[in-house]
Amino acid sequence: MGKLGINEEILLKTERLTQEEYQIIKEHPVESESIVKSMEFLYTVLAAIRHHHERYDGMGYPDGLRGEGVPLNARILAVADSFCSMTSHRPYCREKTIGEALEEVKRCSGTQFDPEVVKAFEHLINERFLETDIPEIKALMS
Repeated sequence: MGKLGINEEILLKTERLTQEEYQIIKEHPVESESIVKSMEFLYTVLAAIRHHHERYDGMGYPDGLRGEGVPLNARILAVADSFCSMTSHRPYCREKTIGEALEEVKRCSGTQFDPEVVKAFEHLINERFLETDIPEIKALMS
C-alpha cells in the first residue's frame, strides 16, 4: 500500500537499486501506516504494517526493532510477505517454487525471521501443500 507513493521507475527497475532509491523503498512501511491510520477499523494492524520489514536480528527498518521487540503480527506478516514476494513474478528476479521459497524462509530463520514463526509457517505449508495428491501443487513444491 505504501508503495503507491513510490515512482514506478524504481518499483519496476530490473537492475540494482541505488542507495537513494533503496532509501525511498525503505519509507514504504511508514507511508503505509500513514495511509491506514485514518481508518479506525484497521487500528489493530498498524504495528504490523509499520514493522513488517523489521528483522529478528535487528537489522531491519524503519525502527531497527529486534526479536520480541517486533510485534508478533509484524513478525508473522514479514514471513508471509517475503514468501509471497518470492513466489510471485518480479521484474528483477525469477519467481521461486513453493519449495524453494520455503527453504529460503527456513535459511533466514533466526536472522531475518522469528524462528517460532518460521516453524509454524513451515508446518502450515507442509500441511497445505506437501500432503496433497494434486500433481500441479506437488510440482510447485520441487
